[in-house]
Amino acid sequence: MKKTVVLLANGFEEIEALSPADYLRRAGAEVIIAATGTSSRNVEGAHKILVTADMTLDTYFSTEKELPDAVVIPGGMPGAKNISECAKAMEFINQMFKAKKLVAAICASPAVVLGKTEILNGKNWTCYPEMEKSLSAEIQKNHKIQPVVTDENLITGRGPGTAEQFSMEIVRILFSEETKTKIMEASVQRKC
Repeated sequence: MKKTVVLLANGFEEIEALSPADYLRRAGAEVIIAATGTSSRNVEGAHKILVTADMTLDTYFSTEKELPDAVVIPGGMPGAKNISECAKAMEFINQMFKAKKLVAAICASPAVVLGKTEILNGKNWTCYPEMEKSLSAEIQKNHKIQPVVTDENLITGRGPGTAEQFSMEIVRILFSEETKTKIMEASVQRKC
């Protein structure tokens, strides 16, 4: 069974966290929603929607011995900033990438979270409009103005309006094109 961890921090963009969690569960993945930077499982989104995570990231590390297949990093502000300031979350994201596991970040997170790592070096990527300008010219040269960009084990998405496409790309990479198509048809998604 494929396993994915979705990171949540206060101020996360709700649609960018819950869409991947939902569609990955429909695909048959074990999805663990992990609260970061807090001892509480209750995390408040950018639009004041309260979500109870499955566990805290600390609990995840104390119970899991192997890395999952993917990590999803939603955007939203200050959610992305809060993840970027959580040393344990940043260590986890770096470990995932170095182990060639899937790292999926959307909206502000490619710039705000991944921009603090070496993950974007030499990779094609996208993010919320104008946020790429906070990064070096070298990193910016591979920035694409596209809804979703995949480069090896990195998936990035542009913003809340691309959450569905972003989620379906994660499903495609972890499972298959066939699984993606079945979920799209069963959930009456628009063709992308």
